Amino acid sequence: MERSGPREPLLAARGRSGATGGGEGSPCLGAAVNPSRHAATAAPPRAAGRSGPGSLPGRAPPSVSEGGAEESPPEPPRRESRRSMAGADSRHPPAPGEDTKPFTPEKAKEIVMSLQQPAVFCNMVGDWPALHWNAKYLSTVLDRRTIQFRLGLKTMDLVPQFETRCSYVEATLEEFLAWSCGQPTGLSGPFSCYEYSKYWAYADYKYIARIFEDKPEIFQDVRWSDFGFPGRSGKESTLWIGSEGANTPCHLDSYGCNLVLQVQGRKRWHLFPPGDTSFLYPTRIPYEESSVFSKVNVANPDLKRFPEFRNATAHVTTLSPGQVLLVPRHWWHYVESVDPITVSINSWIELDSDHEARVEEAITRMLVCAIKSAENPSDGDGWLNPTEVEPTSHEINLQYLNRAVSAYFRCPKASMLEQAHASSTGAEQRTSTSCKRKKREGGGEPEDCRLLTQELGFSTFTAEKLQKIPFGPHLTQVLPQSPETSSMGAVAVESEGRDLLPENEGGHFRKLHCTRKQWVMSNDCEKPPHPMDPDSSPSTSHTALSTNDLLDCLVNPHVISLVARLLLERTRV
Repeated sequence: MERSGPREPLLAARGRSGATGGGEGSPCLGAAVNPSRHAATAAPPRAAGRSGPGSLPGRAPPSVSEGGAEESPPEPPRRESRRSMAGADSRHPPAPGEDTKPFTPEKAKEIVMSLQQPAVFCNMVGDWPALHWNAKYLSTVLDRRTIQFRLGLKTMDLVPQFETRCSYVEATLEEFLAWSCGQPTGLSGPFSCYEYSKYWAYADYKYIARIFEDKPEIFQDVRWSDFGFPGRSGKESTLWIGSEGANTPCHLDSYGCNLVLQVQGRKRWHLFPPGDTSFLYPTRIPYEESSVFSKVNVANPDLKRFPEFRNATAHVTTLSPGQVLLVPRHWWHYVESVDPITVSINSWIELDSDHEARVEEAITRMLVCAIKSAENPSDGDGWLNPTEVEPTSHEINLQYLNRAVSAYFRCPKASMLEQAHASSTGAEQRTSTSCKRKKREGGGEPEDCRLLTQELGFSTFTAEKLQKIPFGPHLTQVLPQSPETSSMGAVAVESEGRDLLPENEGGHFRKLHCTRKQWVMSNDCEKPPHPMDPDSSPSTSHTALSTNDLLDCLVNPHVISLVARLLLERTRV
């Protein structure tokens, strides 16, 4: 989602389908469609390095084996950048300095593959023909071909507007533009049922390889080879077209890292580091492969229900046309369109760590499908995200798991990664012991322990490496946002909620005396005891647990990671 997927296909992919019914809030009967019934919306086959355990259903990007980075022949030696074969006029040589880029492809790739914090590349895509892909141009190229739009309410709720709560229409870009520009309703087709002042529309996650399948020459307008990924073009990318207010709920992608090119309009990105996972209350409901959602509406957080969110550190940036955002692995992100019309292009970059992630996703799928499928269907719980066609059977899920494990052990770097993890775990344990001893002796937590713990807690990217990254006008860091400048409203809600929350509310999440990343890393901080009122009973304020409550614990990312490692160790033996 402004999302995310093995090195080879193992089972036929199911792909992105649409919503059921019309979603909640549809003001017009019959206006919404059930895209899961349209074969045209099925995802392309998955292949090298992209999807779940071989080919788990969900949001894995298209195959890169059909022209992607891994199977393409190496490019011949070249200068820092090339002019577009499609966009350059061969009769006029480039002006001095016009063809140069601040980073060579090799250097750009080094940054992408090593940097563990979000950053924005500038002045890298000035010669890409894709910069002309505004909505009007794309409308002409698509030639009245319909695509699916997701519609949501602009009103701000305390609950995230998941895709299961949205309406869906099939419409042309001409109709979308007419609706966005306030033209007569007769020109806006199915959008005429949705008042522009109340709704936003989003044509999100559109595979360029599919919507332009009859115009393959357009793939070359996108040149990720300038970032060190030869052969990667629009064919391995997805397109996002939205109106003002269109947004993607806060989530993290299980696979790869993400490069996002802004083409038209601006988008605001709220990013949170992997170490903030516990503060974002992760959930797999609604379920889709490769996406872990947050239960918090980060644009309007409910701090009474999610008090630990006040400990999360938002990194906020507004991406403008011509800029490329790097979203590192497992960084949470909430994305919203801030201009009347926005167009973005993204591509997910495979990582060696995806092999283990596929095992984790297979375990998660097996548990979620088994438990949720056992519920009474009449409960009306829309637990399956519209991107998933249907629940998969236990037999199929077991095949996914076995093939994911087999693929993991076929990866030549799997054992190296496992050894690195063991070494990192040992370092964390040694650091924990040392810090606990210093804390007991000094009565507080030493600064050096706090910094080291934070570093080990969510990243092995050292400060020394960070200093070598060439930050400057061509590569800018997305820095943490101070509470005073937060645009998400958390500060105002926090001041109201803090007095209403007892110090120990929030269960095992409540460890404010621990440092943020230390909580994720270990259990070193002992929670001070809070005596129970002798007149109180554990069941006095108890709320009945639901299946989803159980799943939030069973498939919590930390739990699934541990289960995957235990399973891999057992399989190795």
